[in-house]
Amino acid sequence: MDWTLIWKFVKFCVVGFSGMVVDFGVTWLCKEKLHWNKYLSNSLGFVLAASNNYLWNRIWTFQSTSNHIPVEYGKFFLISLIGLGINNLVIYLLHDKLHWNFYLSKLLAIGVVTLWNFVMNYLFTFKG
Repeated sequence: MDWTLIWKFVKFCVVGFSGMVVDFGVTWLCKEKLHWNKYLSNSLGFVLAASNNYLWNRIWTFQSTSNHIPVEYGKFFLISLIGLGINNLVIYLLHDKLHWNFYLSKLLAIGVVTLWNFVMNYLFTFKG
């Protein structure tokens, strides 16, 4: 068993939790208080959370020393954008089609996207 990989995943999840607070907070503020479209609100929350997560994953989880920060951030953000598509698809299917609660749908979408993001960032963004 690769304990280093497991520890990285645990750290990634801790960082992800901080991102989830940003994501839910921004989404709630924009959707409920500003009355913006739920997908626009969700997207803004997700993008701000992704930027927060990049910073903390670079420093703490993967301890990157790369001097190519714009390239690294670009990779991280691309993976996050694909994750955003997955996130919105899950919300669409669960909330719009199956009529589940919006925030429960969003929580499940975050779980799916967490696995996607970790694997892709481990293999692609911070690979060495």
